Amino acid sequence: MSEKKNLLTYEGLKKLEDELQDLKVVKRKEIAQKIKEAREQGDLSENAEYDAAKDEQRDIEARIEQIEKILKNAEVVVEDEVDLDKISVGCKVKVLDVEFEEEEEFKIVGSSEANSLGGKISNESPVGKALIGAKAGDTVQVETQAGMIEYKVLEIQRSN
Repeated sequence: MSEKKNLLTYEGLKKLEDELQDLKVVKRKEIAQKIKEAREQGDLSENAEYDAAKDEQRDIEARIEQIEKILKNAEVVVEDEVDLDKISVGCKVKVLDVEFEEEEEFKIVGSSEANSLGGKISNESPVGKALIGAKAGDTVQVETQAGMIEYKVLEIQRSN
């Protein structure tokens, strides 16, 4: 079974590549130095600094592995080629929450880029799934934890 593709926008790809570079070049050196300094303090069995540094090292290596796995299966969405007739990954969408009559704006991204506080929602989230394929003027219903929400699609645009 092949692993699922990780959809990324160019911005998301660049961000992950930069983080990976920082972890490999900067953070690895910093943690190696912390471990070295902790070792020089003597007995490792009761050395909290050593234990903390080793935990941090484990976290860094796990994140490196996670990013490398995402990048290995990455499929970059070319935002300039996104079809603006219907909503897809890489679009910025303006919708109207019908019940509260509030306009909201979402950028539809792949799951590894999602950040709801930043207005980036995953194509795999309930709202993202409901919006994918919708056209301007369409009304979609989304089953959420808060109940049923109805959005009217006002505008679809390029996200860049």
